[in-house]
Amino acid sequence: MSELRPHEALIDRLGTELVPVRRLLPPWLRTAGWLLTVVAIAALLVMHYGIQPMRLRWAATPDLAWAGLGAVATAISGAWAAFTLGVPGRSRAWAWLPLPAAVLWIGASGLGCLRTWIAPGTEVAGLHQSADCLLFIISFSVPLSALLVILLRRACPLRPVRTAVLIGLASAAASASLLEICHAYDSAATDLLTHAAAVAFVVAVNAAMGGRLLSKA
Repeated sequence: MSELRPHEALIDRLGTELVPVRRLLPPWLRTAGWLLTVVAIAALLVMHYGIQPMRLRWAATPDLAWAGLGAVATAISGAWAAFTLGVPGRSRAWAWLPLPAAVLWIGASGLGCLRTWIAPGTEVAGLHQSADCLLFIISFSVPLSALLVILLRRACPLRPVRTAVLIGLASAAASASLLEICHAYDSAATDLLTHAAAVAFVVAVNAAMGGRLLSKA
């Protein structure tokens, strides 16, 4: 057998060292996997607080129900968009997927401030109670964001900062959804501003930290 030329030997050596790459699961399936964690946390909160108080609040004040559903939809669509952007060749337009749900979430939350009655089983939150809501959203957003970053690092997103913003939005929306289970305060300006501040903080931190982590994948 004739001796291989240098470049042919290099190609042959590289070929023998190739390791099969495991194909990523579809974005919707990875989204479902992340949502299982959110559902598990929700189940624990329901076991502790019960579901009836939330049902009574939502039945008497539909704006709270729509805001809660909007937060859930934002979490799902935000995570789905983040996973989709991690697939090479997918359009940047996927980043707008959570927009309709986010508009519903924000709009319904704002409508609650226009009501003249207080939702049953609630009170208007003061500064101390609003601070507790802020800590709740941030505390739950941290592990949920970290899990999304871990799941997305292997995909090597080509738009790491945009993907990280979606991670922050999805995590903050999921945390706000979980807060609905034990949120004993009606929609008011202070409460709404606190929630908005918490969401903005989570998104900003993810854009700064998550973008770097994803770009180094």
